[in-house]
Amino acid sequence: MSVPDFRAFQNGQVLPMGDVPELSFTTFRDAIVEATKGNLRLACLCADAKRRLIAVLADDANHTLWVGLTRLESMSYPALTPDCPQAHLFEREIAEQYGLVPEGHPWFKPVRFHQPWDGAADPWRRAGNVLPAVMKYFQVTGEEVHEVAVGPVHAGVIEPCHFRFQCHGEKVFHLEIALGFQHRGIERALLGGPHALSLKHAETAAGDSSIAHAWAYCRILEGLAGLQVPPRSERVRGVALELERMANHVGDLGAISGDVGFLPTASFCGRIRGDWLNLSAEVCGSRLGRDWLRPGGLRQDLEPALAARLAPRVARSWEETRDAVELMWGAASVAIRLEAAGAVEPLQAREIGLVGVAARACGIALDVRHDHPFGPFVDHAVAVSTAQSGNAHSRAWVRWLELAESQRFLMDALEALADQPPDGPPTKRPSLVPHSLCVSLTEGWRGEVLHLALTDAQGRFARYKIVDPSFHNWFGLALALRGGQISDFPLCNKSFNLSCCGHDL
Repeated sequence: MSVPDFRAFQNGQVLPMGDVPELSFTTFRDAIVEATKGNLRLACLCADAKRRLIAVLADDANHTLWVGLTRLESMSYPALTPDCPQAHLFEREIAEQYGLVPEGHPWFKPVRFHQPWDGAADPWRRAGNVLPAVMKYFQVTGEEVHEVAVGPVHAGVIEPCHFRFQCHGEKVFHLEIALGFQHRGIERALLGGPHALSLKHAETAAGDSSIAHAWAYCRILEGLAGLQVPPRSERVRGVALELERMANHVGDLGAISGDVGFLPTASFCGRIRGDWLNLSAEVCGSRLGRDWLRPGGLRQDLEPALAARLAPRVARSWEETRDAVELMWGAASVAIRLEAAGAVEPLQAREIGLVGVAARACGIALDVRHDHPFGPFVDHAVAVSTAQSGNAHSRAWVRWLELAESQRFLMDALEALADQPPDGPPTKRPSLVPHSLCVSLTEGWRGEVLHLALTDAQGRFARYKIVDPSFHNWFGLALALRGGQISDFPLCNKSFNLSCCGHDL
């Protein structure tokens, strides 16, 4: 599907800003609305200091991205959200960052509860009140309707976030989720870069997705600097990404098992997750994969001898993972409990733009490794794992299928790396091209990670935008609870397992 007046490009491709179409607002808005009513997704909508709105649309079936922009004539514009629900959180974010008000937005409120950048007018006129979750909540009234507030402080080591339930007895009519407690100013800190801390900011955007975000950032710089990464280094990056996926999926399946009271899988996976994390630590010294990647290649290479030693450990960890998770699938009580909880309708999933595991559990076959391939996935075909029911069982089942696919990649990659000599150190990075745009997508374990950069006349970051998959998916969790029991919330929450800091940035 083509997008009239927008420019087609590929994942990681650099476009001079002169090649990005600047459209009238009406043309810009109409193109986005029509595209998202078809088979395209709004992967990113952001603004910059020049009062421009920039949209990136993803045509996954045709492995293509489309970009266009419009320059606003005033500090307000007709909201896209009433006709394009995928824009709802993007538009709230734009208002918070730049004071650009989407008139007619159906639920206009802060996202991260910070003051607008560069002295822009505060659209909420909070007079200095920047406390997360201080806002008006949607309310349901009527006989025996009651409200339940949960968080932001939770039991255990859990990120802070606030949940506001509107209930009739145990039945949930509506769930509203308030975030912003983890806001660190990551995007603003990246402006003017790249600098010494830029990679650190990127790989800690969501700490449990360090490889996915670091790789997206590296590909931005490699595109803008014209760097070619050696195939062996790309394969090592793929190993890092799939180890990250294995560790988190195993941890999630164990936690889901624990939430339904099935302790054997919960106990086993808690230990086995550590084994997968330790494999990353064996290579780079960090269980989370920190300092493994760098622009142009790797900070820590995977030597042939180490690759040969890791292969049997990966095989053993996979055997233990399979044994532990198959215990869960063999228990009818587990299946019954999972199938009854947290369904999201496929139509709703498409309308709000779910990505990653949450989308694939609704039968939506989206995976950047397949749809917009990068690194070793250009030559290594990835089978997209899907389920159909959109419930907690489907989200767990997709994770299980993806574990097997990642295991296949890891064994093939480690065998190849054991026979290949290491690459030399990355070449010194040249300056970034000025007045250009680059968009980089990777597939983190939660789903699509997007980084967008615009450079100024000196080749520095004039705008840097990050879209973590959680930004797309938190509203999916709210929909999963509608009509369900409030006692299902812990299980539904774990089956999505979204990131607060990835959303808050």
